[in-house]
Amino acid sequence: MPVDRETAQTQLLDAAEGLFYGRGIQSVGMDDIRNASGVSLKRLYQLYPAKDQLVQAYLERRDGRWRGRLARYVDEHAAEPVARLLAVFDWLEQWFSEPDFRGCAWINGYGELGAVSAAVAEQAREHKVAFQDYLRGLVAAAELPPELADQLYLLAEGAMVTAGIFHRTDPAPQAKAAAHTLIQSASR
Repeated sequence: MPVDRETAQTQLLDAAEGLFYGRGIQSVGMDDIRNASGVSLKRLYQLYPAKDQLVQAYLERRDGRWRGRLARYVDEHAAEPVARLLAVFDWLEQWFSEPDFRGCAWINGYGELGAVSAAVAEQAREHKVAFQDYLRGLVAAAELPPELADQLYLLAEGAMVTAGIFHRTDPAPQAKAAAHTLIQSASR
């Protein structure tokens, strides 16, 4: 029985996310997506005529989910402005501990395709700018110097890369301790 467009897209994006994030974008073919999603190859190509379009849709959807999860965690776990900044690192530790954690999807995607896919490179930049902007908002709410946001951003990004490479969670609390030191220094 044929599935409607929305259901087919959801099935395809669910499959793409699991495979692209788990194995890497270049190692996954459209047949892999078809097999994992249960959507026919014809329908797959109707919805995503090129793999690049599917990659873009996967990264866009993951971006919304990732940023939403982060913001919800911070909102639910911290009220005081400085605590909200530090909660970002607590969320990173929680994310790093997930069984399927393989690092940052945008860093991974950029590493695989950034030199040959302008769309992937742009999506990686947009995701990172949005994360920086989120941190800037938290820093502003804490009435701390604006340059602190970029410093915290670099700590978080370094923690993501290290956690992804070494499959460990300890980069998050290490980055949080460094963030705490930076915040204390900026508060003086």
